[in-house]
Amino acid sequence: MEENNCKISEAEWHIMKVVWEESPLNSTKIINSLKSETSWSPKTIHSLISRLIKKGALGVDKLSSPHQFYPLVTKEDCMKEETGSFIQKVYDGSYYHMVENFISNEKMSEHEIEYLKKILDEKSK
Repeated sequence: MEENNCKISEAEWHIMKVVWEESPLNSTKIINSLKSETSWSPKTIHSLISRLIKKGALGVDKLSSPHQFYPLVTKEDCMKEETGSFIQKVYDGSYYHMVENFISNEKMSEHEIEYLKKILDEKSK
C-alpha cells in the first residue's frame, strides 16, 4: 500500500475509522455509523467518501447495489504516516524531543512508565 494514500484530513479519518472497523459498507451504513459522533449531512459524508476514493484510500465495488466501500490503506500505515508528519512538523523530526516533552508534561501512572521502559528496552535489543 502506498504511503501517500494516508494523507487524509481529520474529517476523512472519521469515515476511515468506520470502514476499517467493518467493511465492505454501503454509504447508508457509513452515514448511520457517524450519526452519533457528527452532525454531518449525508451530502457531506458522500463528499468525504468521494475525496477518499480520489485519494486512493477507499475502493468502491460499483457492481454491487448499493455500492460497497472498502479500505485500500491500513489503519496502521496511516497512523505511522500521521505520527511521522506530526513529529516532523512539531518536533523537527526528533522523536527524542517528542517523548521528552510528552513525559515531562503528562501525569503518567507507574504502570505506564514501566510499560514505556519495557518498550524501550525491547527496541534497544
